Amino acid sequence: MQFDLKTLRGDIFGGIASAVVALPLALAFGVASGLGPVAGLYGAIVVGFLAVVLGGTPTQISGPTGPTAIATAVIVTHHAENLAEVATIVILSGLLQIAFGLLRFGRFVTYTPYSVVSGFMSGIGVIIILLQTLPLLGTSAAGGGPLDAVRAWPVALANLNPDALLIAAVALGVGIFWPRRLYNILPSPLAALLLGTVVAELWFSAAPVIGEVPTGFPEPQWPVLSGGFLFEMLEPALILALVNSIDSLLTSLVADSMTRTQHNSDRELFGQGVGNVAAGLLGVMPGAGATMRTVLNVRVGGRTALSGALHAVLLLAFIFGLGPLVERVPEACLAGILMKVGWDIIDWRFLLRIRHATTENVVIMLLTLVLTVFVDLIMAVGVGLIVAGFVSARRLEPEELKKVVSVPLLDAVVSPEAEKSYDARVGLVALPGHFSVASARELARSVGADIKDHEVVIFDFSDVTYIDDSAALVIEDLAEVSQTEAKGCVVAGLSGSAEEALRMFGIHDRIPPEHFVPDLDVAKKLAWELVNG
Repeated sequence: MQFDLKTLRGDIFGGIASAVVALPLALAFGVASGLGPVAGLYGAIVVGFLAVVLGGTPTQISGPTGPTAIATAVIVTHHAENLAEVATIVILSGLLQIAFGLLRFGRFVTYTPYSVVSGFMSGIGVIIILLQTLPLLGTSAAGGGPLDAVRAWPVALANLNPDALLIAAVALGVGIFWPRRLYNILPSPLAALLLGTVVAELWFSAAPVIGEVPTGFPEPQWPVLSGGFLFEMLEPALILALVNSIDSLLTSLVADSMTRTQHNSDRELFGQGVGNVAAGLLGVMPGAGATMRTVLNVRVGGRTALSGALHAVLLLAFIFGLGPLVERVPEACLAGILMKVGWDIIDWRFLLRIRHATTENVVIMLLTLVLTVFVDLIMAVGVGLIVAGFVSARRLEPEELKKVVSVPLLDAVVSPEAEKSYDARVGLVALPGHFSVASARELARSVGADIKDHEVVIFDFSDVTYIDDSAALVIEDLAEVSQTEAKGCVVAGLSGSAEEALRMFGIHDRIPPEHFVPDLDVAKKLAWELVNG
């Protein structure tokens, strides 16, 4: 894209607006993650700068997000006594993202079905809301997950802090009712942060505050390299890498739709991975592409990586200039801001139209949501993908089978030399199109019964576009049956990916090489020779 004065001005405005919105959210997500507010700010700086400079989405603003905060909080809960272990997991997650990019996995992440993404994101929103109920009531956040927060409600209600509840209500009310026309001037998260802090200073001073905020640069964390721990941390690192990758690439798609451009998924994963490796080495919060901040950046005018880089530089200036002010921010104020964030993350677009969705998609979405909230993030996505795969296979089965032809060929059709045209000693199995695990079982059942009625079977692959390993194994078994139980089979038009798939299962070892012919006409001649000895 051409860089001119107008583009420069848009990038500057976009960077400023993104930094203003990122400040309260980074503080809030840092607290929610268990690493602290400054870790959230430095995460926004480090990941925000490196991801946009090295990544593949110029307009994307990266930093701590809701899904990242929840995934990080789970890790911190299990390794709270040794933050070096937390840093090591973050570093490994970044390295996995770099590997995803180098192996060109970016396009596969975007193939995640919408019902799975919807359930996962809604589950994250529910988790954020449940976890913030305790700070909202004036109690410290629960050390475990959302169920631990719910179990702590009776104690929190018995020790209710009215000042904290009122401050959270003010912050939440600002987030909900802030006029849209003022958003570009003063974004609602920042307005909630300012108003909530002022209200606390003037009237509700009994609410817990963030407290002392260290200034300067974070202290580097050296990774733990013991063999046993490296194996143990692989699962949480993979969870964090997948969460950040999906979050980032979905945000990239949003940015593409707004700017009419095309991002580079693999490069984006590489840039995000480098940013998270750096975040782990500095002991700060990891991050991902942030949808709300990216949308704001594009709306204000950001079009190049300059806006994201400027956003990170401004946040660094905030740390050195606003440290004493951040100390007075009430925890309940951040809880109110995060509750609005959690509400916005929930996929209301799907939920409000749920009665119009197919039963299968509703089940996948709700299953993913429940598993995300009550079990585990990676299990939720994994189970969601597996169920979605089964549903997709069931839908594809009739489509893949409807063009399959399995018919007897009259002798006169096979050869003009035939004397008894009413005999049908040769069978034809034509397999046009695409065949996968979806149709493999039914293909074996329907075609398998037909081929036993003929002396020779012609398998015509002339119009096959793709065969996966499951379908290839079934076809190889069918060919072997016709080769061993009759006078043989003839394979016509086998080439390309179909030939590669069948060769892998050894079809060329079971059928004589002279039975592989280029087209159906040659196959008919050979079949006639075989039935006549």
